Amino acid sequence: MSHSDAKPGEQIDDSRGRKFPCEGCGADLEFHIGQQELKCPYCGFEKQLEFAEGAAVNEQDFRTMLARIRDLRSRERETESGQSELRCDDCGGTVIFQGSLTSSECPYCASPVQRENVHDAQDRIAVDGVLPFLVERETAKANLAAWVQSRWFAPNDFKQRGVQGKFNGVYTPFWTYDSMTFTRYRGQRGEHYWETVKRGDKEHRVRKTRWYPASGAFDRFFDDVLVLASRGLPRTLMDRLEPWPLHQCVPFTQEALAGFFARTYEIELDEGFSEARSRVDEALDRDVRQRIGGDAQRVHSVNTQYSAITFKHLLLPVWLLAYRYQGKTFQIVVNAATGEVQGERPWSWVKILLAVLGGLAVVGIGVALSQR
Repeated sequence: MSHSDAKPGEQIDDSRGRKFPCEGCGADLEFHIGQQELKCPYCGFEKQLEFAEGAAVNEQDFRTMLARIRDLRSRERETESGQSELRCDDCGGTVIFQGSLTSSECPYCASPVQRENVHDAQDRIAVDGVLPFLVERETAKANLAAWVQSRWFAPNDFKQRGVQGKFNGVYTPFWTYDSMTFTRYRGQRGEHYWETVKRGDKEHRVRKTRWYPASGAFDRFFDDVLVLASRGLPRTLMDRLEPWPLHQCVPFTQEALAGFFARTYEIELDEGFSEARSRVDEALDRDVRQRIGGDAQRVHSVNTQYSAITFKHLLLPVWLLAYRYQGKTFQIVVNAATGEVQGERPWSWVKILLAVLGGLAVVGIGVALSQR
């Protein structure tokens, strides 16, 4: 169906692309952040997001899904992971989707275009929920300006000029994992004490440690351990955007993606769980040490059983910006649900050197005063 054949309000769907025409003027509707609905940028027509009857953001069984994916892929089904071309119905130009990109805009007329059936292909895990954009572009810019000014060790000209560039809104894939854990541990609890020992004519107090055996077992439930499912974003920066208001996720609908870039996952479900498990194990190690108690701990063994593992596949909103400073490229990411800013920045080594010298001077003065 061509754009000219579409009736007002009818979805254009050639099994590969989708748009949402305005019922008032026929232009493409876009998701409006402030009103949390579709809105025409030309005539102002508004339309509520539509969800399937009974739709909800539900947990899925982890092991059942792994078995289903293995079965489907054993039949050599093709995936939507290569290069795909789509003809823009507005201007006739060709839009190229590469890799995991699923939602974009026409490079010739800027009309929003989506690949259809990517997020729910048979051998791909369907999206369970979407956290809509909650932070406007202008708010993200204001937060970025405040972030730049708070960088104490940034060069002065960088702070004066600020960051110049265009924010792109991107829906980014994540996995969340829930699991009940049962942990048995064995180790030693150390308790410090002091002894006075004589060395020559002088006495010294020496700290020593008595060690006692410690062991036990405990349960702990982990809820919504979040793992980035895309390889194309700076993982360290993305991790710092947490926490996310996941309780505000809505059931997946293509309409929420209108006007924004979107990607599907590149990190598979089992690989994501391996990362989630590493985070859980770190938390359990802290729990074990706390339960052993004392002044110091030795952990000899930790054995954890995982059960009732579930997951969700979510799309979370991020404002992305890349900028250049003195010939080098830096990246900025903004949590488009909370406004949290994380990014790469230049450093002023002059300021850092002065701070180090100042710290050494303070230490020197303190030592001199103590000797007096």
